[in-house]
Amino acid sequence: MPDINTNDDHQQIKYGELVVLGYNGQIPSGDRGRRKSKFQLRQRTQPNGLKAQRQHLCKNADEVQKLTQADFHSISYTLSRNQTVVVQYAHDEDSDMFQIGRSSENQIDCVVMDTVAGAKTFDDLSVPQSTISRYACRIVVSRHPPHTTRIYAAGFDASKNIFLGEKSIKWKNECNEMDGVTTNGILVMHLDGDQFNTNSKPTKWKEVSVCGSVFDLGEGRLKFNYQSTPPSNTDNILLDGSLIDLCGATLLWRSVEGLKNTPTRRLLELELDQLNSKKPQCPVGLNTLIIKTNPFASTSSNTPNAYVYVLCGHVHGNHKWGVKNDNSESRECPLCRTVGPLIPIIPGIEPAFYVIPNSDNESTTSYAFHPCGHMTSQSTTLYWSKIKVPYGTKGLKSICPFCSIALSETKPFVRLIFQDSIHRQ
Repeated sequence: MPDINTNDDHQQIKYGELVVLGYNGQIPSGDRGRRKSKFQLRQRTQPNGLKAQRQHLCKNADEVQKLTQADFHSISYTLSRNQTVVVQYAHDEDSDMFQIGRSSENQIDCVVMDTVAGAKTFDDLSVPQSTISRYACRIVVSRHPPHTTRIYAAGFDASKNIFLGEKSIKWKNECNEMDGVTTNGILVMHLDGDQFNTNSKPTKWKEVSVCGSVFDLGEGRLKFNYQSTPPSNTDNILLDGSLIDLCGATLLWRSVEGLKNTPTRRLLELELDQLNSKKPQCPVGLNTLIIKTNPFASTSSNTPNAYVYVLCGHVHGNHKWGVKNDNSESRECPLCRTVGPLIPIIPGIEPAFYVIPNSDNESTTSYAFHPCGHMTSQSTTLYWSKIKVPYGTKGLKSICPFCSIALSETKPFVRLIFQDSIHRQ
């Protein structure tokens, strides 16, 4: 299966973007091949979509092997040692399919590994054992306007098959067709709202089946009878702002129409340049502060990079004033006496995470997430502070989209207050 990003991208219809939460424009040390922080889904030169064609009931392993080794895609549902249902899929000229998973095999278009909150280098991304499936899910897009985009659990392997073993959860739906869910599950959450803005409200996370049905989650994942439980009134169509959880990484879907309302990377860089050109000063050191795109590139303690007291929002340099009990995490702000961490300000430069602003003149350099310090717009901090995503074994938490660090539950963001009032309310 060819890569989704080819050299003639500018001549292809763009469907939208899949963006991995936790990366600020690229994965640490740079994107590598099909392992990226963002994937553009474009219309393929030749359609590769699939549609269910026939359902076979096999009574022995030889029959299963004969079907699964044939030159067509199939999904196998093992019911018992002597009974397997194999669903044969045929080519669909009206759709394009894109597969997502941690496998680096050619049939996987979007290689996604487990997100490590706050990772600064590529080595930081290593995890003892991944919880993301090698063939996690697939996205199918209509080649015809309005290019409806749907998500399905599980992806086809190198032999063009999806296998649901005897212990996996599977059932027959009301149409007497087989369906099932994957071991760790693929979850989806849509927004309650027409646009990706602060007025949109999060809905409940729900689970997507192999055939695209959507189910409400019970008391704990996979602990209810799917066959007797009717599907949710939510469908598997991805809309601008929909979130997909792979059990180890969360993806954001941005539609082409939605991306028209987001700032470009160039605009974000221009606003950062404008902020730096105003030469904000440290109230203590009286030196000019510079907000760098990568404040961790320099290890010098004398760097003029801008820091913020994340509990009050006052912007300073990295001075030594106000350290409490030799604890660098406990610093007293010299302007308001608030005690808390002093951390570098890091510009949020991934455009897809920015929501539609509340006003035309809203600045993208006026607020920062707490406790990570990623700088962004007020609307973006308001929006992401109310969105909760699966956070490992800790349930659902609001996170900074630029680094995946869990936000403070009491003060998830702070307005940046510069000495010379660069940002006025």
